[in-house]
Amino acid sequence: MSGNTFGTLFRITTWGESHGAAIGVVIDGCPSGIPLEEADIQKDLNRRRPGQSDITTQRKEEDTPEILSGVFSGKTTGMPISILVRNKDVDSSKYENLRNIPRPGHADLTYEMKYGFRDWRGGGRSSARETIGRVAAGAVAKKILALNNIEILGHVVELGGIKAKASSTEEIRENTEKNPVRCADLDAAVEMEARIRVARSEGDSLGGIVEIIGIGVPAGVGEPVFDKLSAEFAKALMSIGAVKGVEIGAGFSSASMKGSRMNDPFAIRDGKIHAITNNAGGVLGGISSGEPIVCRIAVKPTPSISKEQHTVDMSKMKDTRIKIQGRHDPSIPPRIVPVAEAMVALVLVDQMMKGGFIKT
Repeated sequence: MSGNTFGTLFRITTWGESHGAAIGVVIDGCPSGIPLEEADIQKDLNRRRPGQSDITTQRKEEDTPEILSGVFSGKTTGMPISILVRNKDVDSSKYENLRNIPRPGHADLTYEMKYGFRDWRGGGRSSARETIGRVAAGAVAKKILALNNIEILGHVVELGGIKAKASSTEEIRENTEKNPVRCADLDAAVEMEARIRVARSEGDSLGGIVEIIGIGVPAGVGEPVFDKLSAEFAKALMSIGAVKGVEIGAGFSSASMKGSRMNDPFAIRDGKIHAITNNAGGVLGGISSGEPIVCRIAVKPTPSISKEQHTVDMSKMKDTRIKIQGRHDPSIPPRIVPVAEAMVALVLVDQMMKGGFIKT
């Protein structure tokens, strides 16, 4: 199985399955001398881990990272960094009767069609638990970006049809981690949480939209023509299992704009050229403009729901029906925030290394 490695100069390879012994990541290309300890990684893993509130899956995992290599005396050595997280609260019993029954909305059927043999426990490699490796690597990337005065912020801007009001950077920093849905608009967060509880009581789930902002990214990052910065963001974010759409800046709404509104006028501010608006989302011609990077992802509803659904029994080749049991998130957006942040951070570090922007 290929496709487990991401990046060019700053490369990561994630490994492991949802119900296997452990899961993790190998990072190759990290510069030496970066201060790094397990607590740096734990912070973001805590934001991703299951069981963090009563509106997430109740699988109880500490998700404690173990750095096995590439760090000595609290600093990176420039050698490959291997990070391991052990799976401790595994219950595969709910999946026993699903070996030959593909769950609608999941990768069960396509993995079976492609490989003819798969780990059916908890989704195996296609499980959202794979994102532990991404978040761990993203925490390292964020350390590098912080040394270059770059900050990555993520927050939920829509969930279950409830749209948050526009929030300032300060509001995103201040409010996002104050509520379980990770929405900077605290009033909308209350409504979102209530809607999640209703959907869960009905045996259903909800999707939403997450916005990721990169602040302090210098102009000139990105490698046209086929390696545009926006294209790299799109690939990275679409590689997250639950993501069904990506937009940069004005995104899909630009299709209904006139050019006079879509174009970002330029002006001189403090002796530098700046865009007055940021419909481009910080990227022009595939190259960063120096304005904030703005990406949004459409996150589908959790496919594991307890409502009865139509499917097939592959062993008997006949139609059947299914009610999925087990421990699942009624809504993915709150926990996908640190995953999306990680992917944006990984792209930026890799692209900035290509352009010679990284300082350590």
